[in-house]
Amino acid sequence: MFRHSLLLIFRNFRKFRTTFLINLIGLSSGLACAMLICLWVTDEWRMDKNFPHDARILHVLGNHHQTAGIKTSLHTPGVLAEALKQDFPEVEYAVATRPPGTMPKFTIGTGTESFKARHLFASQDYFRIFPFPLADGSPEKALAGKESVLLSESLARKMFHTTEGLIGKPVTWQQKRQFTIRGIFKDLPPNVSEPYDYILSYDIFLKDFNVHWDNHNVMTFVMLKPGADVAVFNKKIADYIKTKIDFTSVKLSTQRHSENYLYGNFTNGVQDGGRIEYVRLFSLIAIFILLIASINFMNLSTARASRRMKEVGVKKAIGAGQGSLVFQYLGESVMLSFISLLVAMVAVYLLLPFFNTVTAKQLVLFADMQLFGFFVLLTLLTGLLAGSYPALYLSGFRPVAILKGHFTSSLRELWVRKGLVVFQFSISIVLILAVIVVFMQLRYVQNKNMGYNRENVVYFFKEGPMREESRLFMQRLRELPGVVSASNATGNVTSHWGTTTGVEWPGKDKAMNVEFGCQSIDVGFIETMGLQMAQGRSFSASFPTDSSGVIINEVAAAQMGLADPVGKEITFWGEQVKIIGVVKNFNFKTVHKAITPWLYYFRPDQATAVVARLSPGDTKATIARIEALIREMNPGSVPEVTFMDADFQKVYESELRVGVLSKYFAGIAIIISCLGLFGLAAFTAERRMKEISIRKVLGGSGAHIIYLLSADFTKLVMVAVCVALPVGYWVTRNWLNTFAYRIELQWWYFVMAGIFALVIAWLTVGSQAVKAARTNPVRHLKD
Repeated sequence: MFRHSLLLIFRNFRKFRTTFLINLIGLSSGLACAMLICLWVTDEWRMDKNFPHDARILHVLGNHHQTAGIKTSLHTPGVLAEALKQDFPEVEYAVATRPPGTMPKFTIGTGTESFKARHLFASQDYFRIFPFPLADGSPEKALAGKESVLLSESLARKMFHTTEGLIGKPVTWQQKRQFTIRGIFKDLPPNVSEPYDYILSYDIFLKDFNVHWDNHNVMTFVMLKPGADVAVFNKKIADYIKTKIDFTSVKLSTQRHSENYLYGNFTNGVQDGGRIEYVRLFSLIAIFILLIASINFMNLSTARASRRMKEVGVKKAIGAGQGSLVFQYLGESVMLSFISLLVAMVAVYLLLPFFNTVTAKQLVLFADMQLFGFFVLLTLLTGLLAGSYPALYLSGFRPVAILKGHFTSSLRELWVRKGLVVFQFSISIVLILAVIVVFMQLRYVQNKNMGYNRENVVYFFKEGPMREESRLFMQRLRELPGVVSASNATGNVTSHWGTTTGVEWPGKDKAMNVEFGCQSIDVGFIETMGLQMAQGRSFSASFPTDSSGVIINEVAAAQMGLADPVGKEITFWGEQVKIIGVVKNFNFKTVHKAITPWLYYFRPDQATAVVARLSPGDTKATIARIEALIREMNPGSVPEVTFMDADFQKVYESELRVGVLSKYFAGIAIIISCLGLFGLAAFTAERRMKEISIRKVLGGSGAHIIYLLSADFTKLVMVAVCVALPVGYWVTRNWLNTFAYRIELQWWYFVMAGIFALVIAWLTVGSQAVKAARTNPVRHLKD
């Protein structure tokens, strides 16, 4: 019986080829999209979850209570980890790290050859909390020595062309420091959110950087003992920093380490989304695309019921029960779904390299059998969903009525079919509107005047002799052809800088706690970055007193309540300084955040980076000269000169990827919807060919016939537009609310989305309408 049913399924596929191909293309496209999204979502979900004691590993957060609200920071004092381990018995291990995301790449070499690589400072218990396997060396002793370094297998192969026998060998860091290799760790898995290439002992960081209770510049992780209550632990550590310094406004809390990647946004001290929003968004898109594909199957199957009703009548007349018919029609749907799965897997295999490029992932089609099993289950559910309504509908025909020829489409059937078409196009229109809004917001972000000019500006970090001979290097750099101006600064401007609440001014309310962005700069920085002075002047070598001067932005002046701030004295980090200038507002952060108070101070000796403005034109030759100068003054180094506008783009990587993916998925949703519309239009035209032929014989024009066939579908799409636009407004408004600076939703966005959907529907239906209008009526009237 099963063999007989299988044979009938393939016969029906062959008999209704057009319907079969439309359903196959729609379902395979839907499954391919769902598989790609599923691979991406799974990778996001598994990020940082590869540790055996995941539930006990906590990231300690600092909640800074400020006048504007609570700001949650991932960074805490560098001395906190050791103190927590000593003072709280529920802490089994504690570790302090300085991750690569907050530091530039530095040069590491063998003495004869050097490489730029990402480094991590980590304290001794690192491998007890994060047990990444070592290929060589002991996890307990690897970070014990002050001059210890651990290399990844990939970096070890680059440097020594082997991973064996390297323990005890020396390496050079930043061309001046000697370290000893104490271990080789296996390459990190792709689901590590902060990858790195080598690890340095945290003792080096303690030695080189200002580490104290009021300097929040590292990340602290703890692993609680089994059975310890996280909520109780959070209450105990909340005011812990106040026991060390009485003037702090920081309260501590924790978040599970594996949750930080997806749940990294906080509003006023409360967790408020993060990348999880995009995971939810694309999961919904995958579900909706599968629904659209399934709706095509439902609509076409019920629409063509009249072609199969005699088959149903005969089967029922000779004793076939409704259950066996449901099984047959569900079998058709499930069989089609699994054929579509095979097509989808081929499509995903071919598209995966491109998808990996867009998403910056290393996804593999079948990384594990669990995922493959999920795809099979998803296909089965899709088949059952798509075939459920047609199976129940077809199997419910009354055989007597069918064999007498008394079959007519019910009003309920027509309404269901029309409702499904409206649902399909509503989803497609929401996606079209989302693509328009995302595109316009990203264009706004990229073209918005951020208060500085990042075009033709490059930056690079100083290390080794280049840092020690900074004045000579800057003098020679400014003399290079193609370099308009150059200066020093701490950080790379767009992402690495400091913050402080240690700013006091006359008349300040003692209860006020305001965070300032602060950055040490050199002469010429304001001019190089294209910042505009609102009052006063920038730092100058002609004024020796500038070492005790500061420059603030307009927001800072407003926060201080100073109408004429130039010349006023304020206190910065306990020292009396004078405001020499006010710079116009600028935004080095993302447009997700509002402009904050800012303060520049003059400490050229603290500068870690160089910024240079290049003359337009042959920038490639200018960069080559800069790299040659770096190699000359810093022998053995590997220059890494970065354009600031490229760095600016990285800040919006998530939004750019969402924009690209939304565009493709919206396009696929529209194509699948149009496939269903095409099938329904073709079937409608086929059923009405005798009517159309009689109308033509009686003088009906081709235009009237095209209108006749298109009008019903146009009404359905118009209803879909009316349903989709309010939903689209709500979705896009919520997304835009995540930006402090955003576009306003314009009426023409909605009109454009509606018109685009209508035009696509008209082209789809119109092709069949024109074909029907041009058919010779004799062909159908002679039968």
